Amino acid sequence: MKLKNWLMLLCLSMQIMAGEELTVVAVGEAELEREDIYLNLNIVGGLGAKNAQMGREIFDLLVRDFSFYRSLFSVNKSEGMVINKKTGYLVNLKITPSKRGVSFIDVGIECNNNQKNKIVFSEQQDVSEGNLRTLGHSLADSIFQIITGKKSIFDSFLVFVSDIETRDKNSPIKELYQMDFDGYRKKRLTFHRGTVISPEISKDNRYVLYSLLKNEVTKDRRVNLYMLDLLTKKTSLISSRKGINSGAVFMPDGKHIALTLSHTDNAEIYALNLESGNLRKITNHFAIDVDPSVSKDGTLMAFLSNRPGDAHIYTLDPRSVEKDVTRVSYVGKFNATPRFSPDGKMIAFASWLDERFDIFRIDANRKNLVRLTKDFGSNEDPTWSSDSQFIAFSSQRIITTSKAVHNIYIMTQEGNIIGPATNGFGMCISPRWSN
Repeated sequence: MKLKNWLMLLCLSMQIMAGEELTVVAVGEAELEREDIYLNLNIVGGLGAKNAQMGREIFDLLVRDFSFYRSLFSVNKSEGMVINKKTGYLVNLKITPSKRGVSFIDVGIECNNNQKNKIVFSEQQDVSEGNLRTLGHSLADSIFQIITGKKSIFDSFLVFVSDIETRDKNSPIKELYQMDFDGYRKKRLTFHRGTVISPEISKDNRYVLYSLLKNEVTKDRRVNLYMLDLLTKKTSLISSRKGINSGAVFMPDGKHIALTLSHTDNAEIYALNLESGNLRKITNHFAIDVDPSVSKDGTLMAFLSNRPGDAHIYTLDPRSVEKDVTRVSYVGKFNATPRFSPDGKMIAFASWLDERFDIFRIDANRKNLVRLTKDFGSNEDPTWSSDSQFIAFSSQRIITTSKAVHNIYIMTQEGNIIGPATNGFGMCISPRWSN
């Protein structure tokens, strides 16, 4: 296959290709004892219907947040109850009128360790309707950290690509969007009216790298690399070399990115200094090398290469050129989108098997291959939550011979599907989870 066609397959088609029942493949997970958490809502009399509903929105958000961690918590909810338990945790949410007027409610929350009969968290503040979700996720995360000693995903977000603005299938518009991890508060981030591919979020969650294929016809039809500042909303051009400038990821030092360039005619992976613009080769092979993902400590890089003929996953040490190159995947006809977990212990990737893509994960030491999706449409583009407990991915469902839907789904690292984060928002692909 010619270089141009192969690259477009990897950079474009695999993001466009992407069954209702899930067959979960056992991974030998031990049965864990879950912590009981009791969530109780108390709405004080005198609140209007709108303010009472605001209180219930926060309460429902707390219930949904803790329910994500179904392996850790057994979630129980009630309203207006007096609860006496000797185990687990009791979270009482009290909603009262605010002195600031009807546009606000007063939110009081207490978390009690039932076994010790001790209040471990308490907070009270006014909140407006526009800040309900921000406050709710923040309260849930504070309680989660007190109980587990670890940070949750409740304050995290996803960026993804959607074609919801497309009006003419011959001139597709695929822009970058952002949403809360649970699918709420979607907002558009880019306005190129072209095709955005391969987004990636910086370690501090401020910047997003992405590549753009413009709709207007040009001589070389190049794919340029951009960076969006989520704080200032400004976009800057990072690389516009001839050919492909794509698949960029931030390296652990924050000063360099790894990306695929084809300006020398063969696609190789380079390290690019964001300040000086200097390039350093990481791969140097006659095969096509694309789609890098760098481990947390920077000592390993997973990437996609057709060195064996078809595209499969390899790793190497990105601190030098072609150092310790090792093949990782031997499953499926070809593979795509390798992604290191944030803790550096696992690699998730998509593999073409049984005439569809499915998500697999494997330990970074190339052991313990696990199939995470099966009989659930065509699934690709995995991205890890910051705590390495969840994976978001793009899933394609065939409706008719001429119609298919693409949505972003979330599952646990064991392959248990939690549900969709998008629905009815166009073709949604290429999710990336914040850090």
